Amino acid sequence: MSAPATPRPTLSTPAPAAPATPAAATSTAISARPTGLDWRLRFALLSIIWGFSFLLIKVGTEAYAPFQVALGRVFFGALALLTVLLVRREGLPRGRRTWAHLTVAALLLNTAPFSLFAYAELSIPSSLAGICNATSPLWGMALSLVALSEDRPTRRRFAGLGLGFLGVLTVLGAWQGFSGVDAKGTALALLASLCYPIGWIYVRRTLASTPGSPVALTGAQLLVSTVQLLLVSSLFTSAPTSFPLWPTLSVIALGALGTGMALQMQYGLVTEVGPTTAQMVTYFIPVIATAAGVALLGEQLHWNTPVGAAIVLIGAALTQSRRASSPADA
Repeated sequence: MSAPATPRPTLSTPAPAAPATPAAATSTAISARPTGLDWRLRFALLSIIWGFSFLLIKVGTEAYAPFQVALGRVFFGALALLTVLLVRREGLPRGRRTWAHLTVAALLLNTAPFSLFAYAELSIPSSLAGICNATSPLWGMALSLVALSEDRPTRRRFAGLGLGFLGVLTVLGAWQGFSGVDAKGTALALLASLCYPIGWIYVRRTLASTPGSPVALTGAQLLVSTVQLLLVSSLFTSAPTSFPLWPTLSVIALGALGTGMALQMQYGLVTEVGPTTAQMVTYFIPVIATAAGVALLGEQLHWNTPVGAAIVLIGAALTQSRRASSPADA
């Protein structure tokens, strides 16, 4: 799909797996304004920010409970987007029905996956979490077979689905009986990646015609998620007694950059170069997450991890391939 001359609604679901995929999956018009920075530099910066998100989660959990890391993430992300709305003098969406749907979207796209990834990284490397995140398009393809009647599969996409899950088995070392892999942590990370396509399908069915910019919808969604995680954290965790520097900065960066500024950059890229090119950032995330984990956290890297990750990404790319678009889809 190519970018139209002027932003207009689109019914396509984004290629998944950005860690903070928001209500931008709705068919609202992209209203972000392109900046003076070349789009290739913004693309590279976006890849780095989202690739480093898993390292930031890992560092954050060294001092804070997983629910608290997720809470800080959505709070600072909401703060960043609300600041943008304030500068633009743009309001939040209205209507009880809209906010009810945003409550479900917040649970599926923010509260649940952010918490699950944080819990997963208590026992698995950040690099493995990043690779698990890349399985989101595979789950999305499988779910679309039963949930989206207009999203017809092809043999190529079926092949991509099978190839992707073969890559997952390679990453996990299935031929060795999954030895050395924490089953619980890996399952939580895979469950987190499954939340995203479920959320996208829900948003696509309920919020596709909702008025308002992606920034307003996402800001509202993150506000709701903040309330949800505040309640959960107060029930299941105790307030932190100290605020160590690096874990605290990691959580702030995870929210303000990875869930705030990065989304703004993505909207600008979609406007300028189209959703297909902008969504290619998805395939750089596990590469950067793995490199960051190995270089900065000293995580071990065995041959099957990069090989399996490459297979996952090829499979994910195949599941996103479609027939040539008709003029109506352009």
